[in-house]
This record gives sequence, C-alpha cells and structure tokens, in this order.
Amino acid sequence: MQKSLRPAPGASRQTLFVHARPGAPTKGILRLGDRRFPCALGRCGVTHAKREGDGATPAGRYAIVDIRYRADRIRRPATRLPLRPSRPRDGWCDAVGDRNYNRPVRMPYPKSAETMWRADPLYDVVVILDWNLSRRSQGRGSAIFFHLARPGFLPTEGCVAVRLADMRHILRRLKPGAAIEVR
Repeated sequence: MQKSLRPAPGASRQTLFVHARPGAPTKGILRLGDRRFPCALGRCGVTHAKREGDGATPAGRYAIVDIRYRADRIRRPATRLPLRPSRPRDGWCDAVGDRNYNRPVRMPYPKSAETMWRADPLYDVVVILDWNLSRRSQGRGSAIFFHLARPGFLPTEGCVAVRLADMRHILRRLKPGAAIEVR
C-alpha cells in the first residue's frame, strides 16, 4: 500500500497555490494557473509551526502523492495522478507515538485513527499530501489532505477543501509531480 505514497521521480512540476483571505483565516483562495477557487482551511488558519490536533493548515509546499475516491458514491475522477477507490476499512493513524503515525491503516485500528470511509461526503475524493509523510516526525501533524468542503466552506481540522465540481476541474489538469503550496 505504501508504494503509492511517493511522487514519481523526475515528474513534471505543477503547483496549486493556496492563501487565506484577508480577515477570514479559515477561508482561502486556491489558484491553478489563471483559475481561482474558494476553499476552506483549518479552524485555526494557517501556521508555520504545525502540531498534532492544533486545527491549523500547515504552510509550505507539499507533493500530491495519491488520490482516493468513493466509487460507491461518485464516478471516477479524470486525472493523470495515482488514483484508487477507497475501501470501507481504510483509516489513517493519528496516534502520536504509534509506529504507524501519519500512515494509512486498516480499521478498526487499536490506537487513534481517522476513518477514511466517512458517512459524510468530505472524503468522497481525498488527495493525500506529503505533509509529514515521507519525512515523518511524531507530533508534527497527521492526515493533512486536500478534500471536499462542507457546505458554506466551514473550517477543516487542518486540511484544504474545495467543492466537488472544482476538485474535478483541478484533478483533470494536474500532471504527475503536482504539488500544493499553502502560504
């Protein structure tokens, strides 16, 4: 399962730029080329000192390494990036100190882990970002994804989130080696 967690070596570069709106730290703008999309950010805005559970979106540049989607709910997104259907037992460990911290796991998991097969539509499309993934550090934050937004762009727990139609538009245009940069 972990072989898909790294971008292809020598892949082409393409960047999604994200920044918070002035005066609204939990609402942002995502830019791809000349297109702009509204997005939700962490409930505590953007931070340069990310910590597990702080509710902030980490600032920096992160490779897009994998995409998962709910094949039972939506049609397969068109993309050239690594993509696979989610499974009911997919989870993501957020237990600081666990050997699988910030790694995919199978549910039920004996320690704290986020369910990737959610009852709500937030992870109907979820893009795995290389935040604290390839160079993992315990407690620096886990499960930082690019996923679907709640109605009204309510804040996330530290992720970046957009509408499904915008996600489809973005994924169609991205190439292997794509990244997201949060400022």
